Amino acid sequence: MAITRRNFVTNAALAAAAAGFASPAAFAQTAADGPAKALRQLFIDSDETSLKLNPISGLFRGDMRYADQFGDYLSEAYYKQSEANSRSELKRLLAIPRAQLGPVDKIAYDVFKYQTEFGLKAFDTGIVQIQRQLPIDHFTGVHTFFPDLQSGQSAAPYKTVTDYENGLKRCDGFITFLDEAQKLMAQGIRDGHVQPKVVTQNVIEQLQTITKLPLEDSPYYLPIKALPADFSDADKARLTAAYRTTIADKLMPAYRRLEKFMVETYLPASRSERPGLASMKDGAKVYQYLIESNTTTQMTADEIHKLGLAEVARITAEMNATKDQVGFKGDLKAFFTHLRDDPKFKFESKDALLTAYRGVEAKVLKRIPELFALTPKSPLEIRPVPEFLEKNQAGAYYQQGTPDGSRPGVFYVNTYDLPSRTSFGMETLFLHEAIPGHHFQISLAQENTSLPPFMRFGGNTAYVEGWALYAESIGKELGMFGDPYQYFGRLDDEMLRAMRLVVDTGLHAKGWTREQGIQYFLDNSAQSETDARAEVERYIAIPGQALAYKIGQLTITRLRAEATKRLGGTFDIKGFHAEVLNTGALPMQVLEAKIRAWKA
Repeated sequence: MAITRRNFVTNAALAAAAAGFASPAAFAQTAADGPAKALRQLFIDSDETSLKLNPISGLFRGDMRYADQFGDYLSEAYYKQSEANSRSELKRLLAIPRAQLGPVDKIAYDVFKYQTEFGLKAFDTGIVQIQRQLPIDHFTGVHTFFPDLQSGQSAAPYKTVTDYENGLKRCDGFITFLDEAQKLMAQGIRDGHVQPKVVTQNVIEQLQTITKLPLEDSPYYLPIKALPADFSDADKARLTAAYRTTIADKLMPAYRRLEKFMVETYLPASRSERPGLASMKDGAKVYQYLIESNTTTQMTADEIHKLGLAEVARITAEMNATKDQVGFKGDLKAFFTHLRDDPKFKFESKDALLTAYRGVEAKVLKRIPELFALTPKSPLEIRPVPEFLEKNQAGAYYQQGTPDGSRPGVFYVNTYDLPSRTSFGMETLFLHEAIPGHHFQISLAQENTSLPPFMRFGGNTAYVEGWALYAESIGKELGMFGDPYQYFGRLDDEMLRAMRLVVDTGLHAKGWTREQGIQYFLDNSAQSETDARAEVERYIAIPGQALAYKIGQLTITRLRAEATKRLGGTFDIKGFHAEVLNTGALPMQVLEAKIRAWKA
């Protein structure tokens, strides 16, 4: 899973928060007068407007112009302005004659049109107002995003006195967000749009974890523990006092207000019968929108559910063959238990887990030149998930670096509940989250200054996660999976994505319980119960996102097969990979059109 920024507000704001900073000069100067120049000016204007509305996105791009602002992501004025901007930009776009544009500009035109029209659909159908009433969950909530951002270990820099002062100023907007979120959730109770109890309970636990920390152990205090030596004694004393006061007298009271509201008001009103959207008022409408948003297709929940069942059956057959290859005596369920419990698949320490991943990295890098001519300049680091996030976080995730490489891309490895972290899935997980998965795709896009900003830094989940899952599938070509247990780990991860199609739609369209979802995981994969619980609760918190992986991967795999058949001996795998990667994250229909043109 790629976490290029935390998704803590509605889709309109999420799309804007995908953006990141770089000077538009290189992009603007590549167009002559006429339609191409008008198109590119539109993109530049749109990006600047988005950055002003969504200042946090600038931090992830290295743009410090709005670093002292948190942003106003929940107000009625914010959404009215977002909608007005989108309608104005679409009108400008449609006035540009597409036929007179070059090939890359036509792709940019199509992507911008698709994204803008889809974003406006959220306003036209009332989806935005519903999602405003669901502003916080345990997986992408601002209450966990902001302390990570402010910790000095994320996108917000803490190198100068101004950086530290900006960190203090951002806190005011964050506190306003928390208080506004309570008002909107209260309105959601009245309107019938509330989170399920399991999400509310997890959020309460997260809030309590943060408020119970001693001040000196708070992630908000970490920048003070790392004050640069060249700061004057007066600045050190002043900033230390200011941070202590802000944490103790402003931030923690805001957290406790939200915690009190969640415990006393929101939890009793939370949905208890079924955790999926199927049990929420307007849930079916919201879920279909989220399906389209995450897959960039018109597929229905039933179609996706059936596809998932078929993929589970196919992968199960291959799992059985691999089980027999290693000589295991027993059925697949027994083999799953063996993989979960056998000490040889465990790690002695968290450091041993991280060291093992660094070994996988070295092995992969040796073979990359065989399949990729286009590779990023940005460095990659491997780090553990921060302790205050690890319990409810995925097994691993990727966070983008900056376009200039000054902040590296990071492959975060979850070391929580160490006995549940097994070694047989390491190779496939690294291929997905790091190289050549998220790190290649995201870094190559944002390093490409010839693309408009929304293509360098934005995108869609089907492409981003579809590429990462495709990256797993080429592991053998990269010298991975020589050990049949590691290959079984690859099948187990592919099974995870196939099961997501079944479980996500089961929860949100077919009324499944949380327990049904967890049991489906345990019955069909070697996932530990800890991982299965975290997965199911993730789908409950962020419906539809888990559908994107398989839909995107199957599309890219099919496009490769079609190109191989069409081009025969002239098919160039390096060229294919470059063609898929060199224009950022495209909606599936735009990607298909691009590859069709390439192979022709």
